Formats: sequence, C-alpha cells, structure tokens
Amino acid sequence: MAGITAHGPPSGAGERHGGPLIVTEDAELLDDLLRLCAAAGATPEVHHCPPASPPGSGRPGSWEAAPLVLVGDDAAGRVRGTPRRRGVVLVGRDQDDPGIWRRAVEIGADHVLMLPDGEQWLVDRIADVAEGVGRPALTVGVIGGRGGAGASTLACALAVTSAHQGLRSLLVDADPLGGGLDVLLGGETAEGLRWPAFAGSRGRVGGGALEESLPELHSLRVLSWDRGDCVAVPPQAVRAVLAAARRRGGTVVVDLPRRIDDGAAEVLAQLDVGLLVVPAELRAVAAAGRVASAVGMVLRDLRVAVRGPYGAGLDDREVARLLGLPLVGEVPVEAGLLRGTEGGRPPGAAGRGPLARFCREFWERALVADGGGAA
Repeated sequence: MAGITAHGPPSGAGERHGGPLIVTEDAELLDDLLRLCAAAGATPEVHHCPPASPPGSGRPGSWEAAPLVLVGDDAAGRVRGTPRRRGVVLVGRDQDDPGIWRRAVEIGADHVLMLPDGEQWLVDRIADVAEGVGRPALTVGVIGGRGGAGASTLACALAVTSAHQGLRSLLVDADPLGGGLDVLLGGETAEGLRWPAFAGSRGRVGGGALEESLPELHSLRVLSWDRGDCVAVPPQAVRAVLAAARRRGGTVVVDLPRRIDDGAAEVLAQLDVGLLVVPAELRAVAAAGRVASAVGMVLRDLRVAVRGPYGAGLDDREVARLLGLPLVGEVPVEAGLLRGTEGGRPPGAAGRGPLARFCREFWERALVADGGGAA
C-alpha cells in the first residue's frame, strides 16, 4: 500500500482538552474573544499579563500549558520576553496598522488575526484545541465498478475489521439509494441519527457530538440513511459532517454511490484513498473504466480491488492493467456470507475467513499502530 499516509488513533482521543489562554486588558476585545470561545464550546482562562508558574509547584504555568494563547494587541508589550512557545495568536482590530506584524515577531506569534474578518478561522482553531484534535482519520472510500460488485460488502467488512482491531471506526453510507448500511449490519432499528438529521448542518460540526449521536453497531459508529423520503443532503452538510468525522481520528470507511453528484464529490475530496471493486468480467471492466474516469477527476489515489471468479482470460493483474490503476488485491468470494448477513452477522464480523483476512491485511499495510510514517 505504498503511498498511503498512516493515521493511527490520536493520542488521548475522546478526552476534552483545556481551553485557550487569553491575555488582554481591552474590555471590548475580551468580550469578542469570550463570545468566540463560547461559540467553539471552550472555556478560556483570562489574564491581563502572561501568568507565571505557581511558586514551588514545579509545574508549567498556563502560559506554557495552554493549548492555544490569544494575545490582544494591547498586551503585546507585556508579553515581550515571555518564553517562546507554539500556538500564540496576536489578535488586533486595526487593519491599517503595519506595526502589528513587528509586534507579532517580537512575541513569537504563529499568526496575526484581525477581527472581525478572522472570526470563523479563530472559532475553528479554538474548537480544535478544545476537542483535542490529533491526526485525522485515515479515510477510505469504496465504490463499485458496476452494480452488484460487492462494494457495500467490502466497506462493511473493512469497518468491522478496523473496529475489531481496536481503532475508533466510523462507517459512512454515502449512497442514499443503497438501502441503508445499518440494514446490512442488522441495526436498522438501532437508536441514533441518520443522514437526514444533518441536512441543515453548516460550518463546523463537533466531532465528539457527531460520534455520540450515531448508532453503535458491532463496536463501530454508523452513519446511514433512514427509510424516509430524503435521498439527498446538501453538499455543505456532507462536507461539514465528514470533516467532523475525520477529526476524531482512527478510520473512516465510506460506501460511495456510482453516480458522482455534488454530495459524492464532497466525500471524494476528503478521501485518502479509494478502492474500486471490479468483478473479473469484461463488461464489468468496461463499466469500471467509466466510473474510474469520473472518480479520478476528484480523487487522486484510486486503486482497484478485483473480485473473482475469473473469466475470459482475466485475472486481477490484467484487470488492473486494463484500468490503468494500482492493484490492492483480490477480494475473495466467501461462502455463506449472504446467510450470515441475513442472520444479523455483518461481513467480517466473525474475524475468520478469506474476507476478514483480506481486510486485516489491507489495514496492516495502510496503518501504522503508532500513527507515523507511510505504509
């Protein structure tokens, strides 16, 4: 799986981190910063000067320990000489003051932010530190080269296998006409939100709140469709929801529709790698070529997973050659899979059999347990 960046679970995933430190005596600026912290769900610590370490404690003070420091431009002089650290933002209002850049350099600020123009950026940054954002999830999309190729089955098996390996795992059903992946997982009646509940989402969605709101099935979270009339979610809502899912770390597996509309394009733009599932048949290869052409306009890393049995002189390498795509491997045919899903046991749930082995090998190549390097 050369070329896939490894994304292990973030350190301290699921824990709430401290809020930012605010250093200012400007009452009006402080009101704005407190308002933005509230919008981001963070509780800040406020000081007029950089706080010192508690005497005799041996512990770092909040200047060193805070995940983010917001310094009002009025306080830049008082901050000068304070130990340098990352994550310092100098906040001002005067767009025409060129001296703010010099003051930013003097205090070692990473960013200069002007209000009100930079409010949304700052809310997102505060929310990141409050949520404890680490390495984003490795996000894998699965799409069928033709109808009935087995993409949904592979997507479920990958997500179930990831969860069984102890990774935070989310399975996303991006195909509104697919019947619902919660059904394939035997959880169509499970409590939790489905896609229509997020149709009004805009801007930033909290990753923790998203995770807690979704059904939990077979140790993973599932975002699927309900049985209502809604068959589309606005692209901006898709973008916000998937971005929130990725911020939680671990793995995200997306079952993609073969028709690439605006919502599917938003998903493709956030994928790390796509798997095109292609049966080893000439007509399937021809159809898959059209799908690959459409997907490749958005997704740079698309690979082919070939499903047997083989016919017409085809094998997995020949299918990959005809499509001009890197080969992930052969997706095995597993006897009794349909009977298992009808009995409420999703693909890959048993942890044994050829499909589960394929999925384990995929994750072993794609993930590094400590979350570093390329696989």
